[in-house]
Amino acid sequence: FHKRTFRTSRFSENCLFTCTCVYMTSMPSRACQTCCNKSLPHSLSRLPKPYMSMLWSTSRDKAVRLRMEGSGPASETPVTIHQMFLETVGKYGDHPALVSKKGGQWVTLTWRQYYEQCRAAAKSFLKLGLERYHGVGILGFNSPEWFISDVGCIFAGGLGTGIYTTNTPEACQYVAASSEANILVVENQKQLEKILQVKDQLPHLKAIVQYKGELQQKAPFLYTWAEFMKLGEEVPDEQLNAVTDSLRANECCTLIFTSGTTGNPKGVMLSHDNLTWTAYTACSMVNVKYAEEVLVSYLPLSHVAAQLCDMWMATRLAMTTYFAEPDALKGSLVNTLKEARPTCFLGVPRVWEKMQEKMKAIGAKATPMRRTVAGWAKSIGLSKDPILNRVPWGFMLANNLVFKKVRESLGLDRCKLCFTGAAPITKETLEYFMSLNIPLLELYGMSESAGPHTISDSQSYRITSCGKLMPGCKTKLENPDEDGSGEVCFWGRHVFMGYLNMPDKTAEALDQDGWLHSGDLGRHDQNDFLYITGRIKELIITAGGENIPPVPIEDAVKAEVPIISNAMLIGDKLKFLSMLLTLKCVVDDNGEPTDELSHEALSFCQQHNVTATTVSEIIANKEPAIYKAIQEGMERANARATSNAQKIQKWVILERDFSATGGELGPTMKLRRPIVVKMYQEKINELYAVAI
Repeated sequence: FHKRTFRTSRFSENCLFTCTCVYMTSMPSRACQTCCNKSLPHSLSRLPKPYMSMLWSTSRDKAVRLRMEGSGPASETPVTIHQMFLETVGKYGDHPALVSKKGGQWVTLTWRQYYEQCRAAAKSFLKLGLERYHGVGILGFNSPEWFISDVGCIFAGGLGTGIYTTNTPEACQYVAASSEANILVVENQKQLEKILQVKDQLPHLKAIVQYKGELQQKAPFLYTWAEFMKLGEEVPDEQLNAVTDSLRANECCTLIFTSGTTGNPKGVMLSHDNLTWTAYTACSMVNVKYAEEVLVSYLPLSHVAAQLCDMWMATRLAMTTYFAEPDALKGSLVNTLKEARPTCFLGVPRVWEKMQEKMKAIGAKATPMRRTVAGWAKSIGLSKDPILNRVPWGFMLANNLVFKKVRESLGLDRCKLCFTGAAPITKETLEYFMSLNIPLLELYGMSESAGPHTISDSQSYRITSCGKLMPGCKTKLENPDEDGSGEVCFWGRHVFMGYLNMPDKTAEALDQDGWLHSGDLGRHDQNDFLYITGRIKELIITAGGENIPPVPIEDAVKAEVPIISNAMLIGDKLKFLSMLLTLKCVVDDNGEPTDELSHEALSFCQQHNVTATTVSEIIANKEPAIYKAIQEGMERANARATSNAQKIQKWVILERDFSATGGELGPTMKLRRPIVVKMYQEKINELYAVAI
C-alpha cells in the first residue's frame, strides 16, 4: 500500500503524505486512518501547493482530500451517511425516529423501520436505473417520504437533490438537468404538473414518483409511492450492500442548490464527511442527549439549515422528528408545536417575528392588570445576565406567572434550545424573546459550509452575536478595517467540495489555499464571539464613494416605526440614500400578503387617530398622520447615523408587502435585493427624478 503512494524528498517517509494521497484517490484504508489518528503533528499549510487543489472538485464523480488534522475534533475518523445511520440503528433501533399525521392520527416509524424503508427505496432506485453520481430530485413539503427518498438515494449511490416547492417549472428543470436526475420524487399533482411541462427537456429522467395522493393519469414512467416501494423487492441485498460498501466519505452525496438571487442557482456539492462530521461536531457544542431530543420539521429541506438539523443531526443523536402540516408557515405550526413539544427548535427570523407580532396582538387585548404583570415580568426576563448566568430577584415569580404560560402557548414548554439562523434577525426581536426568558441562539454559516460555522449555546452567548466557532474549524477575517471588521473566511471539514460544473464560481468561493470566502463582513469580540456586520455584495457604495451596510439602517427604521414590515435601503452608485417600505398586513392561506392591515398596524393607526384599515387607503390618501409618524421615525434613525451620507433622504410605501411567493424573499425569508430593485425600478427612478 505504501509503495503506491507518491514520494518527494520533503515527505519521503511521512505518514501525513501517505494519508493525503489516500484521501485524494478516494481509497481510505482502515490501517491508514488509524495511523493518521494517532500521529500527524502537522499543519495543512505544509502540504505542497500542487496538491492543494485536490481539496475541491467541480465534478460529481471526483473525490476530494479531506481537511484532516492530527488531533482534536478534525482528526475524527471519516464515516459515510450509511455508516452513521447504521450505528444509530444498532444502538437505538426501537426508538421513535419519524412521526407524521395520517388521517388525523400520529404514525411513528422507529429507527429500524426507517432504515429498512430507506433500504427498500434504495433498491427501487436501483431497479429504476439510478446511475452512480446522478441526482434524485425531491419536490415537496417535509414528510417521511422526503427523508426516505433522500437517504435511500444516497444509499444507492445517487445524489440527493432538494427542489424548492415554490420553484417554477423552468427552475425545476434547471435543477433536475444540472444534477442529471434519473428520478424525480414529487409530492402531489400540483408539483407533478410542473415536471410534466419540462419532462422533454430532461434527457436523463427515467421515472417520476408521486408520494401523496393517487395519480390522475397513467404512464409507464409514473409511479405512486406504494408502487415505487415494491419495485425493488426482488433486488438482492448483496447488490445494495455492494453499493453501500463502495461509498466513500470524501465523495459527493448531496446537492444543495442556492436560491439563485443573482443568477442561476449553484449546485453546492457536499460530501458524506461534510454532513456526518458537521452533524457530530455541531451536536457536541450544545446541550443535547442521545435518544432524548424531539424536533419539528417544517423549514424547506432543500435548504441546508433544515436538512442538517432535521435529517443529519437527528440521525447522529437518534432524535425524534415530528412533521408539521404543509400550511405550517400560514398558521398551523403552533398546533404541531403544542402536540410535539420539541426540545430543540430552529426558526428563521421571519418565524420568530410572526410569533412576536401575534403575542403582541394578544397582549394588546389583555386587561390593564395583565399588561402590568406582563410588563414587569418582561423587565425581569431582560435583566437576566447571559454572561454570568445570574438570575435576578423575582425571576421565579415571573417565570410562574408569565414565562411558563407563554412557552406553553407556543408549544415550547420543553424546549431547551431555540435557534435562529439563515438570515439576519433584529435586536428588537432578540430582546423581545429574551424578555420572555426564551433566548434565541444565533447560528451562522452557509450552504457551502454544510450549515453552521459558529453556534451559540444556552450556557454561553451574547445577544446579536452568532456564537463561537465549531471545534476543529478556523476563521480568518480578511482585509480588516480599523474596527477589526473583515471578510469572514472558513476552514474545516465542513467546507464544501465545490460547485457542480462551475469551476469559475468555485475559484471565486475558494482561494488558492482552500479558504472559503463567505462574502460576509464580521468581527470578533475579546471573548471570540463572532458578530456579522454586513455583507460585501450588499454594501451600498454611494456616488460619493462611501461604503454603507444596509441592514443596521433598515433595522433601526423598523424599530422606530412599528407599522413597517419590510424596509430596503437604496443608494448604490447614487447621490443619496432612499428606502422602500412595506406595511404590516394580513397574509392569506396561500402565503400571499393582502391589502388588509395586520392587528399591530391597526393598533398603530388607532394610536394616531387614523381609521384606515387597508394599505391602499393609507397610500391613496397619503394619510398625513401615518406619513408624519414614518418621517419622524426616519429622523430619529438618521440622528444616530455616523455620517450625513448614511442618512435616508427619501422613502416610498409600496402597495404590497414582500413575500416568498412574490419573489422578494427567498425560501428562508431572506431579502433578495437584486430582484426587489428590478421589480420596483420605476418607483426607484421616481425617488431620484428630482435631486434633493
